[in-house]
Amino acid sequence: MIEQLYILPILLFSVVIHEIAHGWMALRLGDPTAKMMGRLTLNPIPHIDLVGSILVPLFSLLAAGQVFIAWAKPVPVNPMNFSNYRRDDVLVSIVGPLSNLFLALVCTLLFIASAQMRVWVGGVEGSPVDDAVLFLCRMFYGGILLNIVLAVFNLIPVPPLDGSHVLASLLPDEAADRYTRIGFYGVLIVIFLMRVPFVYTLFQTVVQGLFLPFRALISMAM
Repeated sequence: MIEQLYILPILLFSVVIHEIAHGWMALRLGDPTAKMMGRLTLNPIPHIDLVGSILVPLFSLLAAGQVFIAWAKPVPVNPMNFSNYRRDDVLVSIVGPLSNLFLALVCTLLFIASAQMRVWVGGVEGSPVDDAVLFLCRMFYGGILLNIVLAVFNLIPVPPLDGSHVLASLLPDEAADRYTRIGFYGVLIVIFLMRVPFVYTLFQTVVQGLFLPFRALISMAM
């Protein structure tokens, strides 16, 4: 649906911040690889994956009216620079989904500000000013749910998603090594799982549960 394209700027920004968060945490833990390769930048170009950042979300948006999956180029991380591999790998992995939840909060505050601005401006419905503010309201509100979806999706414990690093840290070394070798094929597994009614319902339940406090904040402010 073309009218749903307002979500794409937030999507691009969100996946970029997600990857920057990984690189930032790795740097804090002693690995400068992402910084040296120019990945700690808000410039989206070094982060964009043609398929995952543009084609897949655009296709799903036009075909189904919503984004099911999106990703940016993973930031390079050299675990040999970590002082505690298992702990630091989990910290680097978990900060990505946490950054999306933080962005959901930012989008909530920006939605409240935009909605208040629409009241203050008091423009005629359908006027350029009203349309511009309405666009912002829709974009930021959509960004709340989008970032929650990205956070929950990335916490699914299937390689190469962030949640898999958490699970791998709990496994014996040999089992963890075999588990992580699933690699990008794990995306196919996740896509299959999301077509299983029980799994999809559970996913939606978690997303809606996390959405509640953001919706409550909006209700309190409006």
